[in-house]
Amino acid sequence: MLQKVTTVVLIGTALALAACNTVRGAAKDVNSVANCTENAINGSTPC
Repeated sequence: MLQKVTTVVLIGTALALAACNTVRGAAKDVNSVANCTENAINGSTPC
């Protein structure tokens, strides 16, 4: 029983960490697009 609980906890932790990294990566992508768009509007350096 303890082995099953430990396995579930470890899998849950791994999924939570993977989700955090995905959200962090998505936020960086959105930020990059926003910066690129702002640069294009202002006529600054291209993306």
